Amino acid sequence: MLRGFRLALTLGLLYLPQAYAGDPPADPLLDAPVASSAGQNPRGVLRARDQAVLSSELAGRIIEMPYADGQDFKQGSILARFDCSAYQAQLNAAQAAVRAAREELNHNRQLAALKSVGQFEVSLAEAKQAQAQAEAQVYQVQVRRCVVSAPFDGRVVQRRAQPHESVASGSPLLEVVDNRSLEIHLLVPSRWLGQLKQGQPFEFVPDETGKPLQAQVKRVGARIDEGSQTLLLIGELPRDSQGLLAGMSGTAHFAAQP
Repeated sequence: MLRGFRLALTLGLLYLPQAYAGDPPADPLLDAPVASSAGQNPRGVLRARDQAVLSSELAGRIIEMPYADGQDFKQGSILARFDCSAYQAQLNAAQAAVRAAREELNHNRQLAALKSVGQFEVSLAEAKQAQAQAEAQVYQVQVRRCVVSAPFDGRVVQRRAQPHESVASGSPLLEVVDNRSLEIHLLVPSRWLGQLKQGQPFEFVPDETGKPLQAQVKRVGARIDEGSQTLLLIGELPRDSQGLLAGMSGTAHFAAQP
């Protein structure tokens, strides 16, 4: 009897639903209820056209990250700066090599004019100068990568690294978003496809504000989901919309549902 109870308990644990921290986060748009009948309105979320996770282009130590989570910045602002003393020293040495190669080339050209050296020496000096210039350009690129600049006006969503940390090349540094470039992403029934038109008006009410927004159809997705028979619709918000953030969800209302 005891052995049978233990076996039943073990089998029951094997079939418990799995929901651990390693599971992928739910997508609020995919999990939202979709209009499946004429009496339902599609759900959607606000997503930014301009958003990015900025990563390090080199390995190094961060010495400055002036913007914290939630702070606004302007395009071109310095979002992160690395300790580049080693790269700068390499650039200085490469630039000195360029100057030396230039002087050698000028000297050989003068000697060639006096018939003291041949064209081979001049061509060799030209090649050395070109090589030195190419090496200097490589270090110039490395030094420019020591500063991460804002690609657009926006706001810091989250720091992925902190000042004084040493990071590897390709490590995420900052997640940024421009809340002024928001679009409405809706999942609508695929049968609406033939009747949706660009510029078609509809109303979108974000759950967080409860304020109706007069939006319009901007474009539709490139494929239909065969499982749910839904189609992605992207809506355009009014230009004077205020107080909206990426990730807000809401309900769309069409005056005459397709």
